[in-house]
Amino acid sequence: MRLVRGARLRQRRRHRLRAALDRGAGLSPTDDTLRTAVVVVNWERADLTTAAVRAVLADGAADQVVVVDNGSSDDSVAVLRRALPDVTVVAREHNDGFAAGANTGIRHADADVVVLLNNDAVPAPGFVAALRDHLAQAGPEVAAVTGRIVLAGRWTGLPVGATPAPGQRVLRDHDGRLWTPSADGEVRLNSTGVRVDRDGNGMDRDWFAPVDRVADVDVFGFSGGASALRRSALDDVGLLDESLFMYYEDTELAWRLRRRGWRVEHAADAVVEHDHSASSGVQSDLFRFRNARNRMVVALWHAPWPTVLRASARTLFRGLRGMLSGTTRREARLVLAAFADVVGALPSHLVRRLRESRRASVPRRSVDPGA
Repeated sequence: MRLVRGARLRQRRRHRLRAALDRGAGLSPTDDTLRTAVVVVNWERADLTTAAVRAVLADGAADQVVVVDNGSSDDSVAVLRRALPDVTVVAREHNDGFAAGANTGIRHADADVVVLLNNDAVPAPGFVAALRDHLAQAGPEVAAVTGRIVLAGRWTGLPVGATPAPGQRVLRDHDGRLWTPSADGEVRLNSTGVRVDRDGNGMDRDWFAPVDRVADVDVFGFSGGASALRRSALDDVGLLDESLFMYYEDTELAWRLRRRGWRVEHAADAVVEHDHSASSGVQSDLFRFRNARNRMVVALWHAPWPTVLRASARTLFRGLRGMLSGTTRREARLVLAAFADVVGALPSHLVRRLRESRRASVPRRSVDPGA
């Protein structure tokens, strides 16, 4: 039975790749025959969304632009429809998270390629065309192309051990160094795609790297804030997982794509400037809870067991250490609540893990980014 099932999986994969190749036949790097839609999700920041969409419209490469208002309680819908008369504005009744908003936009998009753009990111000229053209010339197994995200403004690294002033905005790089906005600072990268480490942490590749860093074309996952997705790949694996609500939804979809034999690439010439967390905030309770919970959940669904165990142990240890230190108890409670949430729903997560294994055509050990 295993041999028969394996043969069927390989046959389905060959058919999928053949169909993708047929669709891509004859496309050159400058071919614009791939119908392309841009999806932007708004939640009570019509000002940011309007700026991002106007930059897309000015460039003229998108065949369709869909703005999804994710249940805003202010006058965002009226403002967006007035400011963007040539754009499809879809109003959701409730805010069910970024994934739900993005999926609504994808379903309203009539296109071969769907570009996801954060509303707090402003694309440089040629952004949409660069993503589309990269996907057009890429191999048929490439499901997504992720852009080059540059942090807005200039940044200066604080001395090691320095304490930020009260109210001072700071961001931490992967090495633990703190950075603060500064007029005479340096331009830094936000992301060249998503990587996952051996503990299950999904993170921006090249976070706070010099802006001229040359990144590999091949990358584990795409950034949901500046990327293009091939419609045929979404038809194969499904859309973003709405149960995650916010954070890790792009990483989770990248896992599904990888385990079905698809790949993700980086396009260095598809550039956006991102005002990091202008629309959410990395210090919010929502971020702390969802980031801790979703890291464990995505590992449970997709990663090898050693990664699952490390992700779980790291989360529990972080929560307990915070409670004992007394200085970060609020954050620690949120992390422990995330751990308890995952443990309480463990049977359903294990069922999902089994379901993903049955759908996959590539074994976990071949995809494991932490190996």
